[in-house]
Parts: sequence; C-alpha cells; structure tokens
Amino acid sequence: MTSRASGRATAITSGATRGRNSGTAVTEQTHGTPGTSSASPARFAVPGRIAVSEQVAAEWQTATLTEVRRETPHASTFRLAVPRWAGHLPGQHLMLRLTAEDGYVAQRHYSLASAPDDSGYIELTLDRVPDGEVSGWFHTVARPGDSIEVRGPLSGFFAWPGDRPALLLGAGSGIVPLMSMVRHHRARGLSVPLRMLVSARGPEELIYAGELGAETTAVFTRSAPAGVPVGRMSAAHVAPLLAEQPPGGWEAYVCGSNGFAEHASRLLVAAGQPVDRIRIERFG
Repeated sequence: MTSRASGRATAITSGATRGRNSGTAVTEQTHGTPGTSSASPARFAVPGRIAVSEQVAAEWQTATLTEVRRETPHASTFRLAVPRWAGHLPGQHLMLRLTAEDGYVAQRHYSLASAPDDSGYIELTLDRVPDGEVSGWFHTVARPGDSIEVRGPLSGFFAWPGDRPALLLGAGSGIVPLMSMVRHHRARGLSVPLRMLVSARGPEELIYAGELGAETTAVFTRSAPAGVPVGRMSAAHVAPLLAEQPPGGWEAYVCGSNGFAEHASRLLVAAGQPVDRIRIERFG
C-alpha cells in the first residue's frame, strides 16, 4: 500500500446481529465493525473437506496476488495464493490488511468469491469505489507478485453449507458471496435446488455475466438487451419461486446495498418466505 486516502470498500462484512427490517425480524449481518467467527471447529466439514482448527483461521497470513481478471468496467477479480488457507464455506468472508511505508494500516472485510477447495488459492471480487483506499490500491497499484495480509475465513453467519435449498438475491457487488455458493453447487454436483436473482444497472455492469447459467435470472434497472424489460426486482420475479417451493422450503440469502436489502427482504416476506429463514448481508 503506497498512500492514504479517505473512503471505504465495497462488500465489507461484519459481525452477525439479530435485527429488524421494516418491523420484520430477520437474521441480519450489517457492516461497520470487524466480523468474528462463532462457528465450531467443524465448520469446514464441507463434502470432500476435512474439518480445520480455528487457530489457522485466526492467524494473519501472507497471501500473494497471482492474477487479476476484469469483470466489469468497475469490478475486477483478484486471485490470491494462500498456502496455509484453512478452507471456507460459501458465503464467508476474510479480513484483509494493507500496510503503507509510513506504517499506516488499512483493514477491510471482503466476501470470498471462490468456491471451497484444497488448491491454496482464493478469489476476491472488488468494485472500485471513488476515494476508496483499499479498493483503489487494488485497482490502480496492485500487480501479480504483490503480497497482502489476510486472516480468515470469518463468520459462519451468511454461510451456505450446501445441505438445503438456497434462494439467492443480490445486487451489484452483492453477487460476490452468492457466486461462491453457485460455484460450490456446481463444483460438487449438488442436487439440492439453488436459484439466484441478481440485479445490475445494465449488462455491462453484471459481474460474472459470462459464468451465469440456468440457475440465474438477471434483472436490469437502467438498460437491458432487446426484449428484456427494464426495472427493479419485483414480486413478478420472486413470487413464482415461492409458489413452487422445493421440499423443506428455501433458505433465502440477500446481499446488496441497504436499499436493495430492504426491498428484497420485503419481496420475500410478501411472497411467503418465513422471516427466520432470510439471511441478509448489507453494505453502503
């Protein structure tokens, strides 16, 4: 990290709290304070993985940036080699630390975009935020070979272990932790139902556009391909999924800005989703 700047980073996550959203109790994760992990040591017991000690996740490690991929005009994916990575569940996040030459330290929490595996690599997808000191460094200064400190994974609050049907609603960079779930679902060949609704301003702003499949419905709020309506995510998108639920019903995950989280959770509740089965991660 070479300089200081005022600002913030997107996809920041923090500790889980029990809150209220428009008078409706939901399980919610808000942003502003560092996240903590409350899961047991067996939280990494994803199919094909071995449970890992909490100690490794609690330690700062040096990661090496190995690849940068442009996703949209304002978002890129950064692939990091972390030899002692403890493993993670889809939906978890990490803490990242940059230290300037003068000793100034900036820390941010970022959602993990990659699916769990044993490769020793993880991926983060970051929006470039105006005046954002950490996201700005990644987008303008960082190059393969650079070292970054990471600690995690953190918080099992928003994690999806892959054992129950998942209904995912995201907007903008809120797709990042949800895409970890989609990738995990594909990589493991899971039979449990999974559907994702994602909102973007236009096709050019849709992160992971080339990777999205039949499980995903994209909603465009400002511009859309020919024949695709423009508008906000609505009951017309959500209600059909709640009308024909899989056995046991959906576990709903919502990630996006404060405004989107409010709107999407209202749609879910109105369509009949139990409030205690809605998990929200919000930012901004």
